[in-house]
Amino acid sequence: MKHLFSFLLTLLVAGAAHAQGVLSFEKELHEFGNVPEGTMATYEFKFKNTGTQPVVIANVQASCGCTTPDWTKTPVLPGKTGIVKAVYSSAGRPGVFNKTITVTSNAATPSTVLTIKGNVLTKEEMKSKLTPQQLAQSPRLTLDRTTHDFGKLEAGQTATARFTVRNTGKQPLVLGAISSSCYCVGYKQAPAPIKPGQSAVLELVYADRKLGQLQEPVTISSNDLTGDAKLTLKANLVKDLNAASMVKESGTAVPFK
Repeated sequence: MKHLFSFLLTLLVAGAAHAQGVLSFEKELHEFGNVPEGTMATYEFKFKNTGTQPVVIANVQASCGCTTPDWTKTPVLPGKTGIVKAVYSSAGRPGVFNKTITVTSNAATPSTVLTIKGNVLTKEEMKSKLTPQQLAQSPRLTLDRTTHDFGKLEAGQTATARFTVRNTGKQPLVLGAISSSCYCVGYKQAPAPIKPGQSAVLELVYADRKLGQLQEPVTISSNDLTGDAKLTLKANLVKDLNAASMVKESGTAVPFK
């Protein structure tokens, strides 16, 4: 009986030692094909925990700064699913790319390498590869306006401008990088693709440090093959808003009443 108990205990310990989560990805390689320059090429690698214990992803590391990963950060129970999202910024990076994303977890296989591939083409190159019918099906970016005036701002203050973007084309509209000469304009939140016929509110964050009346031309890239969106942000930047709002009487005498 003692030997039987020892044998069963050994089996339980061995079973517990082999009880682990297993990350089973639907695929570990995604090929984007041709990507219009300026867009954020995004893909979600889906996985399922086919093991017997919860899986926790500790870290996801991209092979370069041009690829931004995100992932399911809560424990994934056995039988449940999760994602690892890879976002490749194609702005200023024409040509073929091949990038890896290393997933580290407590799964039976602690490290998994995912790969994204593609070829970034300029818009002129993209247009040359498409038929007139394909071009007619491409996305179209339309802004509700092309200018926003913040009025008076304090230098260094962060302000937000909201624009309505509508996709009047036939394919999903993917917004890409923002460029400005001051490097002081960015997205408040990375915009999601906009479906054909739908609109979205685009929030741009502005934080300049120069003083005076300013006009900042801004370019928003996208997969709209007709061209990039152009808009202008205006502001009157002062050193101190409180000081600027004070009434100054200079040396004028004020009579007593």
